[in-house]
Amino acid sequence: MTKSFLELSASDRQEALQVAASASGRPMHILEKDVWVVWTLSALFSAPFGKDLVFKGGTSLSKAFKAIQRFSEDIDVTYDIRAIAADLVGDAHDAHPKSKSQGRKWSDEIRERRLPKWLAETALPHLQQKISESKLATTARADRECIYLEYETQAPGYGYVASHIKVEFGARSTGEPADERPVECDAAEFLAGLSFPTATPRVMRMERTIWEKMTAIHVFCLQEDVRNRLARHWYDIAKLDAAGHVDSALKATDIAQHVATHKSWFFPAKDAKGNAVDYQSAVGGGVILVPRGKTLDTLASDYARMIEDGLFLGEPESFDWVIERCREIETKANAIRNPSAAVRHP
Repeated sequence: MTKSFLELSASDRQEALQVAASASGRPMHILEKDVWVVWTLSALFSAPFGKDLVFKGGTSLSKAFKAIQRFSEDIDVTYDIRAIAADLVGDAHDAHPKSKSQGRKWSDEIRERRLPKWLAETALPHLQQKISESKLATTARADRECIYLEYETQAPGYGYVASHIKVEFGARSTGEPADERPVECDAAEFLAGLSFPTATPRVMRMERTIWEKMTAIHVFCLQEDVRNRLARHWYDIAKLDAAGHVDSALKATDIAQHVATHKSWFFPAKDAKGNAVDYQSAVGGGVILVPRGKTLDTLASDYARMIEDGLFLGEPESFDWVIERCREIETKANAIRNPSAAVRHP
């Protein structure tokens, strides 16, 4: 009978990770955390409420689509707004509010009351039960819109990458379009004698994820305030473009429009001068993907830390390559959407 990696003793898990690290060339702590990422996805999407969840973000691009060659450590999940707030949404086909005031009301109700309550009373107890049933040296706690899993680590090297799993939940979207996709642990390929967690989550379609990321980058650039741990967004978009996926997203005008409308209602933002960010402009020929000055320097430093901690599966592209690729995407996106506005504004 094949042994489960998570049922091994601490010393045997460490030995197994060393074998996988040697065979793959990847750091032990990355391979270890990846196991817990997949275990968490399996626990969440096999739950009774799993049908109302959608896996999204960079980790979905890496694990479900294998579209980017980096380790993404956090899990982003959408809990369908129609499930958590059916009384608010009513028969609204697109699950969007009808006004900004209604959008604020929905957002406040979900973020301040319903989502934290659901996490504390439903999602967290489910994960704690799964941990108990599997007799794992792991603890779980909820904090506002997130659940954290603290696991017993057998691998050195945690620095940029934290030794816990952070699951960040949102509940102001349907998460659609989405499809089921299989997810496996990276170490499994190198340890055939052991079994590892697997999962089959519903995953947000790549076209929507691309527009979610591009509009987020657009806001970061306008705000001129890029913090650490954000360089991944620029890398992801650059790699997705190199693989041809951005071109598909640029053709998905309905998805682009849906993202812009959704963010306008639920994620209003202001630029560095205090002006409201126009998401419709971002998807209509005015997207900005390349920051300037100190913001660019911060990104470069963050990207260097990602390389230092071994987050890339192979030899990473240079930061200059990432930025130049994003510059090309910006030009291409704006030329397609609005040929007269293809030239970047100052």
